[in-house]
Formats: sequence, structure tokens, C-alpha cells
Amino acid sequence: MTETVKALVEGGKASAGPPLGPALGPMGVNIMQVINTINDKTKSFEGMKVPVKVIIDPKTKNFEIEVGTPPAASLILNELGAEKGSGSAGTHKIADLTVDQAIKVAKMKEGNLLGNDLKHKTKEIIGTCVSLGVTVEGKKPQEIQKAIDEGEFDAKFRS
Repeated sequence: MTETVKALVEGGKASAGPPLGPALGPMGVNIMQVINTINDKTKSFEGMKVPVKVIIDPKTKNFEIEVGTPPAASLILNELGAEKGSGSAGTHKIADLTVDQAIKVAKMKEGNLLGNDLKHKTKEIIGTCVSLGVTVEGKKPQEIQKAIDEGEFDAKFRS
């Protein structure tokens, strides 16, 4: 029977203090080993809150760490250096995302997206831009999704 500790930590900056330390202490695991593993796995989400699950086997004191991912909108805003999305996405645009940035976000969210391949997962991320008031390559996100379907950005998906 395993025990699970769930926490929300800042990417790459988990510490032995609350919320993790007090929850892990009674489990008898090496807390610093757990913290270091979490920090290694979350460093790409620096500056964002990341859901983390520590699964512990109380008999062997072995542990496994599952890292969730921040919402796609948070990753897009972080990539753009924006605080929040547009309050009126239809008329007010806040920033412009490149297809390369969309691919980077798609790779971060890979396990949580429904698309069959990187191309479709990137289209999902670009779809999120619509409600945030973000343009992609200077155009409406829907136009870029169509261009991706037509093979315009195929070279970017091969690398």
C-alpha cells in the first residue's frame, strides 16, 4: 500500500519547509533526496506553480514523483512574459506568439494534450491563444492552424 503526498510547488524551488517537509517527515523518506528530485523535474517551470505528487512505499521508503503541468494558458503567458490574458480577446490583443514558442509549450504539456503528434498538440496550444487575446506569427490563431494543416510549418515539426 503506497502513501501519496500532493503539493503545489514553485518550479525548481521546492524546499524542505511547508508544504512538503512536514508531510514527508512522518513517512521516513530522505526528504532532501525527494526535494532534489522534484527540483530537477520542475526546473523547466521556473516561476510557475506546479502540481507534484510524491508516491511513497512505506515498507521500502522508495518514492516516485509525478509532476503535473501548469495550465496551457499559464505556459503561454509565461513564454510571452505577460501577466494575464486580454479581458476582451476579440478586440484587444496582448502579444504575439511564434510557432516555435507554441511548439515549446506543446512539448511541455505533451502528456496532457489530446493530439496524436506534435503538430496536432501545437494546434491545441495555438487554439488556447484565441481566448487569451494572443496572435500567432502576427495573425489570428485560426489562420496559423489552417497554415499548419496545409503543411506551411512542416519543417519545424521535423526537428
